[in-house]
Amino acid sequence: MSGGEEYEARLQAWVGRPYGERRTGQDPVNVPMIRHWVEAMEDGNPVYLDEDAAKATGRDGVVAPASMMQAWTMRGYAASVRDDPAGPDELTELLAEGGYTSVVATDSEFEFHRELVPGDRVSVEETVESISPEKRTALGAGRFVSTVKTYRDAAGEVVATQRWRLLRFRPPEKPAEKPAEKAAEPKALRPRPPINLDNAFWFEAAKEHRLVIQRCADCKSLRHPPGPCCPQCGSFEWDTVQASGEGHVYSYVVNHHPRHPAFEYPLVVAVIELAEGTRLIANMTGVAPADVEVGMPVVLDWIDPDPDLSLPAFRPAGPPRNPEER
Repeated sequence: MSGGEEYEARLQAWVGRPYGERRTGQDPVNVPMIRHWVEAMEDGNPVYLDEDAAKATGRDGVVAPASMMQAWTMRGYAASVRDDPAGPDELTELLAEGGYTSVVATDSEFEFHRELVPGDRVSVEETVESISPEKRTALGAGRFVSTVKTYRDAAGEVVATQRWRLLRFRPPEKPAEKPAEKAAEPKALRPRPPINLDNAFWFEAAKEHRLVIQRCADCKSLRHPPGPCCPQCGSFEWDTVQASGEGHVYSYVVNHHPRHPAFEYPLVVAVIELAEGTRLIANMTGVAPADVEVGMPVVLDWIDPDPDLSLPAFRPAGPPRNPEER
């Protein structure tokens, strides 16, 4: 067996194996966390918080949004650092051995067996489903690693399954240094957004510097981020409208840490409320962090960090205010 065949065999030996240990959520399903979620997502479906409305639909009481399934078993950053002092897991180390040291999520597919209700205690276990042969991608040579996460309630009954796929890829090699001088290091790529069947249209429009908003073809409600189903009427039919590019700062943060080499700091990350009523998260341009204000009128700008990615950004609609006028 050649070295390449031996490495391939070691990778494929992971198929069918558990990936990590079964993990139980820190808290049972509860109404306060549901409330935070639906407020953040602006999901007004009454079955999540109103007992009478939920019972009117034939349910026994309020239920948790299906989209929260993964959230119930997340441990949070502090727990991850505390509980994983040894660093990468065995499969990650094996992939790194082959040079696949960079990662980007590609898609997630859920199948729900039943709705969760307050008091449910959810656990998750993950199994490696497949590891592809090496593929050539726009990011570099890589392998698609698919796993299946099985979510269970306290009785061990399956409540949902999630097929999760990552691309583990080999980052481009740095150019060799010239004898007399150092070659300029290429700027790091921005992290790739997870593009799937539901949002690909939005990123394709962005490449053409068009900011579009998904619209229900039946009730005409606008929604963002994109999704397969209208949260207002449940329709799966949709089209798009082009945004005017005008809006205002709904809220913002100024990021200082942790730093990523693709960004310049301090970095303003804002929630922009468009004139059409939907909101999206974007960077601010053409303004110092100290001059950003909630309510500031903004207009559309574009960031083109590399040939494969264009992202909407926003800049002040007029010149910054004089500090004495504040």
